Amino acid sequence: MNEWKTICRVEDIPVLGSRRVARAQGMDVAVFRNDQDQVFALLDRCPHKGGPLSQGIVFGTSVACPLHNWTIGLDSGAARAPDEGCTPRFTVKVDAGVVQLDTTELATLAIDLKPPVAGPARHVMSPLPLGEATSASPLPLGEAQSASPPPLGAV
Repeated sequence: MNEWKTICRVEDIPVLGSRRVARAQGMDVAVFRNDQDQVFALLDRCPHKGGPLSQGIVFGTSVACPLHNWTIGLDSGAARAPDEGCTPRFTVKVDAGVVQLDTTELATLAIDLKPPVAGPARHVMSPLPLGEATSASPLPLGEAQSASPPPLGAV
């Protein structure tokens, strides 16, 4: 028999919006509400580039990822064609207007997935020793090419 964790009331989720549920391990879960008061729960991570689905636009039974506009089915977690991929879906129970999630799924589902790293920190470059710059790597500091004009009076 499933054990359920109370998350909120349906009214606490904005119509055509979402709430995030933090977990002890793993990424947050996004709980969505559509205009028919249906409630869905997905890992808060687009299968494309890891965008936060909780910040996307909900329409019908789908959410549009805020990063690249991929459409993800709220009922399945699957990307709509022509895109491919899937984000984990969590079982939702609504009882007397109270939204609940399965405690076993919260503790075990997709806990190994890491949040995406954005920006330049994604590609950390180690400096090359002086004199070892190649055409495919930047020159070390202090080894700039003569991009500046010669000093005044120089011929």
